[in-house]
Amino acid sequence: MEDLQQEVMLLFWLVGINGAPILLTKFADKRFDYPIDGHQSFTDGRPILGPSKTFRGVVSALLTAILIGSLFAIPMLPSLAFGALSMLGDMTSSFIKRRLGLKSSAMALGLDQIPESLFPLLGCQHWLGITSEQIVWIVLAFFFVELILSRILFWLNIRATPY
Repeated sequence: MEDLQQEVMLLFWLVGINGAPILLTKFADKRFDYPIDGHQSFTDGRPILGPSKTFRGVVSALLTAILIGSLFAIPMLPSLAFGALSMLGDMTSSFIKRRLGLKSSAMALGLDQIPESLFPLLGCQHWLGITSEQIVWIVLAFFFVELILSRILFWLNIRATPY
């Protein structure tokens, strides 16, 4: 039962970190939403990350990572690393999606869910004391939970796209 509690806690943490930028966008509108890529293009002429990857979103995710981590008695350094790796996974997805010619916020099933959950779990595995099997289950759970929550947030007019 202890493993299940840990997996649920990690899933909640991931959802919180990845949901914070979305919720903040809804409530802060365009305030402080400067894109990380500075509106610059890559060598292929497409945006590096796109306009939806902002410093505001990263800061909100990192603060959420620390807050939720502290609720579960996880020290600040692993909490910060967990949040940063989740955002790195999210930015990696955006970078790949731009190379594939997909617009910002376009859906790429799997690519939108897996890196942002896999990167922090792998990167913090030793701190969290989780097994590779647990990582697989948490990533799968995150995949499905994110799809469901995205629809709910769309219906609540918090998210612009329903995926």
